[in-house]
Amino acid sequence: MDIEAEIRALQLDSAEDNNATLIPEDAKPEEVEMTDKVEEEGMTDEVDTKSQPVQAEPKMKDKEVADMDCAEVPDEMESQKKRHLNVVFIGHVDAGKSTTGGQILFLSGQVDDRTIQKYEKEAKDKSRESWYMAYIMDTNEEERVKGKTVEVGRAQFETETTRFTILDAPGHKSYVPNMISGASQADIGVLVISARKGEFETGYERGGQTREHVQLAKTLGVSKLLVVVNKMDDHTVNWSKERYDEIESKIVPFLRSSGYNVKKDVQFLPISGLVGTNMKTRVDKNICPWWNGPCLFEALDSVEVPVRDPKGSYRMPIIDKFKDMGTVVMGKVESGSICEGDSLLVMPNKAPVKVLAVYCDEDKVRRAGPGENLRVRLSGIEEEDISSGFVLSSVVKPIPTVTEFTAQLQILELLENAIFTAGYKAVLHIHSVVEECEIVELLQQIDPKTKKPMKKKVLFVKNGAVVVCRIQVNSLICVEKFSDFPQLGRFTLRTEGKTIAVGKVTDLPSRSSA
Repeated sequence: MDIEAEIRALQLDSAEDNNATLIPEDAKPEEVEMTDKVEEEGMTDEVDTKSQPVQAEPKMKDKEVADMDCAEVPDEMESQKKRHLNVVFIGHVDAGKSTTGGQILFLSGQVDDRTIQKYEKEAKDKSRESWYMAYIMDTNEEERVKGKTVEVGRAQFETETTRFTILDAPGHKSYVPNMISGASQADIGVLVISARKGEFETGYERGGQTREHVQLAKTLGVSKLLVVVNKMDDHTVNWSKERYDEIESKIVPFLRSSGYNVKKDVQFLPISGLVGTNMKTRVDKNICPWWNGPCLFEALDSVEVPVRDPKGSYRMPIIDKFKDMGTVVMGKVESGSICEGDSLLVMPNKAPVKVLAVYCDEDKVRRAGPGENLRVRLSGIEEEDISSGFVLSSVVKPIPTVTEFTAQLQILELLENAIFTAGYKAVLHIHSVVEECEIVELLQQIDPKTKKPMKKKVLFVKNGAVVVCRIQVNSLICVEKFSDFPQLGRFTLRTEGKTIAVGKVTDLPSRSSA
């Protein structure tokens, strides 16, 4: 490191000691300009703006040095000795997803009483007294005014055995693409259902989001579901076992038809998200004498962590990017491990980048493995050269990039009078990619009973059909075959705000670039 860079690092250290943590948003313009200038001169020293003291990091010369250095440093993720799960909250609008998420953060000590009192006053001023818990997850003004989650809320909490990342998905049908983005990052799902008379029926009937969210979650790889029957304390319910059993009896057949093994992968439990009943501790027998099962925290703790491959080829679909002392990308690691100093590729534009810093939750770490939601600071690429749907990938085995692929599709429900045939256009959602696509050719129809291809030539198919087809997109995208990499090979097709098909990538053209 040159003398000038060392002096600047020491100055920053001094500022840290005197003024507490230096936050980029609070920095003066000239300080930001100074930092940018230093980076342009080739200095890769890293200032942790969140939770670590400011310190200069040694510049990595190459991949081998980085690997050797990482091998000598204990893995922060491992040292915590806590397993990690990403939990997405899904369900119809107004079922209580944000309120339940906010209550979890309050009960686990992530939010203090003073903050809750502030939100209570804010909600009361808006004549929305019952919304105050949702304000913890719904942070922007538009969401608070409308009472609807728009973006995927993100937060963390811990139990004695597990670190959880909460993903609060929007329930309104206008924001299903955002819900897909949240569910694609999740390991398990919490399906929130309102027990209030009329609300369950509205959410579950055709046009409600309960059904679509379940189907999307299954397609996006959420294999375990906790079904929480919320608002059990409502005056129309009063912790009624009959109402709870009615809801369970209607939901179970649909979960089964969506591909869930109800006995093995689904668990039901009653709660009140607003007041926190049966969440951190089991519900009192005086309130609900018939419930003998676990509370929500116990149920979450009992979910098995999915199998992950820390030594696989690195794959991190990018869901967002921003500028902060360099280019920062966000996403969930689907495979492999990342270490400060690594050389990687941003695909599909094959841009070589260097990892300057890795952040897990709010903490800076030296290494992180699969399943973690990360922010990664990169050098070698500008923010405007990255889009959502790009993938941070290993250099040795980059992710394939294509404009066309073969897939097996299950048609769910086409728009009225629509025919699914060659030339059909829709919007493709695959991991964090959202891209317009066209069905180029129907190759064969699959018999749903025998699961074997039918002999007759297929020209068009209707609702419920399973078909193999070729799909073409306008731009180069990153995908994997489902058989090789399920997380990056499953997708949905949507048109006019409605999910019309789910599918999996079965084959890639041999000329696909990497």
